[in-house]
Amino acid sequence: MAFEWMISFRYLRARRQEGFISIIAWFSLLGIMLGVATLIIVMSVMNGFREELLNRILGINGHLSIYGDSKKLVKFDEIKNQIVQLNNVIKVTPVIEGQVMVSANKRSNGAVVRGMREIDIKTRTIISSNISHGSIKGMNNRISVIIGSRMAQSLGVNVGDEIKLISPDGNITPFGTIPRMKNYTVSAIFNIGMHEYDSSFIFMPLTEAQIFFKYPKSISYLDVMLRQPNQASEMVETINNVLKNNFRVFDWQKTNSSFFNAIQVERNVMFLILTLIIIVAAFNIISSLIMLVKDKGRDIAILRTMGATRGMIMRIFFISGASIGVTGTFAGFLLGIAFANNIELIRQFLQSFTGTDLFAAEIYFLSQLPAIVDTSEVLFVVLLSLFLSFLATLYPSWRASSLDPVEALRYE
Repeated sequence: MAFEWMISFRYLRARRQEGFISIIAWFSLLGIMLGVATLIIVMSVMNGFREELLNRILGINGHLSIYGDSKKLVKFDEIKNQIVQLNNVIKVTPVIEGQVMVSANKRSNGAVVRGMREIDIKTRTIISSNISHGSIKGMNNRISVIIGSRMAQSLGVNVGDEIKLISPDGNITPFGTIPRMKNYTVSAIFNIGMHEYDSSFIFMPLTEAQIFFKYPKSISYLDVMLRQPNQASEMVETINNVLKNNFRVFDWQKTNSSFFNAIQVERNVMFLILTLIIIVAAFNIISSLIMLVKDKGRDIAILRTMGATRGMIMRIFFISGASIGVTGTFAGFLLGIAFANNIELIRQFLQSFTGTDLFAAEIYFLSQLPAIVDTSEVLFVVLLSLFLSFLATLYPSWRASSLDPVEALRYE
């Protein structure tokens, strides 16, 4: 076997007259390396993007939402006590939600207000652990609110400043409907890292939300957190049985299905497109080996006359082609892992170097570029690249082994 390895590596070190073949081999290696690295990077970014969005969306919204038959849900504490006793349920949170116009310093934005009890906001870690200024304890004051960092920046307010909330559901007077307005003090500012929430969400005490939105002794819905979010659809049936189908129950998978399905489709399409890079590189291996076989026809004939079998000739060229594939795959693996694990640092460097925003939070929802390397996916990419590389060497190797020594020497 050492003989085949020696000859194959000697063929890879092309001489001056065989320089063009060597160039094709190098391009094949680079193509496989870039294809493997790009696949690993893109799949890691898509995984990170999906995971970060999932964590933030579920961290804010919960896994199940229970609504009443009408706009308002009454006797919610009784329903809460029934649901919280179920096995898979961690916490049930009463929530009032409404849309408002928020204004300050002659600036205004649309916003979503969520009224929650202080203890519920403290235990919602995605909020409590991301308070950048102020404190949740400030919500002890009935007329205090918590706003997102991007909203605070756009309105030009800070902790202790006042904002005005204007509800579209106004008060009816003899002079017509007058918008309901009230001033609130900013007690804390949160920075979740997701543009949609940081720029448009406001949290206020539940009792104050009941007054502002006219929900006396009622709420908008109950927010349910589960130990195993993937079992949300099964829990919908369980809760419907407990509540005797008198309420509407929605799980996060159905509520966000279109969003996450779009991410999954994009991920699959990107995988197929980027796999073509490796396929093109594999075709380059075929072309370089075929040219090498044609160029080494006389050498093959001499080896055959000296006693080399067809299997030995086939192994020589198989090792030559496989070496390109294995080297390119290994180099691409190292490059892809290194790039994926440091992608945020690389983005910041390129952003400072070019002076452009390469990952706008307004477009991509997140303020940082995430990447999660999935071991099984990386293994699949590596095995796919090796399979295509080995497959590309079979025909040229077979052609070399089938070469007739007499015919090869006759035409030399």
